[in-house]
Amino acid sequence: MRRRSVSLLGLAGLLAVPLTVLPQAQAADGLVSTGKSVTASSVETSAFGAGLAVDGNAATRWASLEGVDPQWIRIDLGAAHTISRVKLNWEDAYGKAYKIQTSADGSTWTDVYSTTTGDGATDDLTVSGTGRYVRMYGTGRGTAYGYSLWEFEVYGAPTGTGGGGGGGSAVPFGSHLRPYTAGTLKPSGSQASIDQKVVDYYNKWKAAFVRQNCGNGWYQIISPDADHPYVAEAQGYGMVIAATMAGADPDAKKIFDGLVKWKIDHPSAVNPNLLAAEQDVNCRSVNGGDGATDGDMDVAYGLLLADKQWGSTGTYNYKDLALKHIAAIKKDEVNPTTKLLKLGDWSSSGDEYYYISRTSDWMADHFRAFRAASGDTTWDSVRSAHQTQISRLQSTYASGTGLLPDFVVDTNTTPKPAPRQVLEDPNDGAYWWNACRTPWRIADDAVTSGDATSLAAARKLNSWIKTKTGGDPNKIAIGYKLNGTQISSGSEAAFFAPFAVAAMTDSGSQAWLDALWNKMVATPVDTSSYFSASIQLQVMITASGNHWVP
Repeated sequence: MRRRSVSLLGLAGLLAVPLTVLPQAQAADGLVSTGKSVTASSVETSAFGAGLAVDGNAATRWASLEGVDPQWIRIDLGAAHTISRVKLNWEDAYGKAYKIQTSADGSTWTDVYSTTTGDGATDDLTVSGTGRYVRMYGTGRGTAYGYSLWEFEVYGAPTGTGGGGGGGSAVPFGSHLRPYTAGTLKPSGSQASIDQKVVDYYNKWKAAFVRQNCGNGWYQIISPDADHPYVAEAQGYGMVIAATMAGADPDAKKIFDGLVKWKIDHPSAVNPNLLAAEQDVNCRSVNGGDGATDGDMDVAYGLLLADKQWGSTGTYNYKDLALKHIAAIKKDEVNPTTKLLKLGDWSSSGDEYYYISRTSDWMADHFRAFRAASGDTTWDSVRSAHQTQISRLQSTYASGTGLLPDFVVDTNTTPKPAPRQVLEDPNDGAYWWNACRTPWRIADDAVTSGDATSLAAARKLNSWIKTKTGGDPNKIAIGYKLNGTQISSGSEAAFFAPFAVAAMTDSGSQAWLDALWNKMVATPVDTSSYFSASIQLQVMITASGNHWVP
């Protein structure tokens, strides 16, 4: 649908604070502090900022003011974590007397380790605690200087992996627990700063488009630039975004559940396990109440994210709803002959739309998630069919650009770009308001799976657009013919943002990626377009390293 190990010397000096040794399995938790937001009581100079203690670089360091006690450095993990290990890599200016403390709110602190006989070098401490914030609180310097750490590492895991349906999230935004394939680029700058830019944009997007209209416990994503106030595509975007932003937004689960209720209460008239595509100002489904494939794909994916984030024992059984939705997509939105997606559940054998498919629906990472959740090998075949067509369309119809058309026809014989207006626009066969999303959708799979086909397709697109614009994202136009001829002038987030994910796949495109990122950061939320704003937000989530496959 268009817009439509512990230090023995350290132990000898323990105060009354107990140190609990964890089982080995817990002590092996992951590093959760790299790139996180960090503050300190002071810095010696601007060259020794607090963030340098969590940048993953043992050649850079934080240093406090000299000759002053106490001093502290605090890491914000972004969400509550269980803390099993803290590692302090001291510079010559070390702490002789210090504490490791945790806090839920950054105000009230609990000691999980304390010593008065620290000797510098590296302190690798096994601890037991929980909290969102972890700090080193130094009360006695080991030298006449200050306190200085090459690296301050915290190991643990997010709390609240579901169970009782509480607000804790298993993969909170900013945790980066699901790293991308080796070699993937990210925008230049500190991870904490990059993540914050996404949160800032999200908050503005939320204010502009998240609604609670018509009562009934519903949340909706409003779509001022669509044919109707509420469309399935927007609700799908909202579900994926809300589940991903858990940990950054304390209301994420509440919003998600309101969107789930909307989905349940607006079933497709064709298959009630799918979502009706359009609703009017009174929140009533219109135009036959049938489903649209693009919205349904994201709804199912969002439900799988929610199951991994919060578990499925709360108000809604996300996993069960997801599996039913996935099965319904297979039954009524996948062409059984071609294994390509149909436009919606309303298209059936014999009608003129049965062998037409929309390239922006071809989401390989979603197919992988459906396969993993359902165990149904059909989704391997479906993914393969779509990736084959992406490669064939690029080589046959867009060898110089890699661009895909909005719609593909004759999928039962020799698939080709739509030769005319087949559903929405005279540019149905061009890279237009649907296909503009394909660099993002293709590259999302490339960076998360490392799949060779997705990587090749994304790199082809990236190479062309970088050359076409001379590395200036302001020159990305609104629409192109498949040969690269510009359709319309102007600049639109729906068209320039998706290329940022493609740029992440090419090791030679750091400057280009940075230019695209900076353009996104400088582009305000267009409150009149859920389409462009929602696309840019999801691209920023991926570019920041926060997109993950359930």
